[in-house]
Amino acid sequence: MLTNLIDWHLLWVTAVKIFFAYALTLPMGWWREKEMHAVGIRTFPIVAMASCGYMMIFQDVKGLDGQTLNSHILQGLVAGIGFVGGGAIVRDGMSVHGTATAASIWNTGAIGAAVAIGKYEVAIVLAFLNLVTLLALMPIKKRLDESPTDARD
Repeated sequence: MLTNLIDWHLLWVTAVKIFFAYALTLPMGWWREKEMHAVGIRTFPIVAMASCGYMMIFQDVKGLDGQTLNSHILQGLVAGIGFVGGGAIVRDGMSVHGTATAASIWNTGAIGAAVAIGKYEVAIVLAFLNLVTLLALMPIKKRLDESPTDARD
């Protein structure tokens, strides 16, 4: 029977962790979507959930010590999420757009991984600072973008 195959307590713990990663990154995705960026409310939580999931899938693998295994998984996640984030970067003539979105996507992967290994304090601080950076620094960025270009050379 199915009830004999599933550890219901473990299922609950897993669901809570994945939902927590999702919930921490949803506000960032919502903000990016609200600001009319191509990547946002769906991508951010999905990246966090996937990162959390990959880290949890391999936590009980036999043969390698946990630190080595986590290191290998994180290396793959960093590379893979960098690829996803790279898709958000667009070059338009001499200007480049999407780097904050790409960096935020990369950060959501770190948030998901931190949740998976029980580093909730790291995940919360990363999510909070990412959201503050997106919200609070946007007016400063807009002012800098409006300043004369020859002043930047």
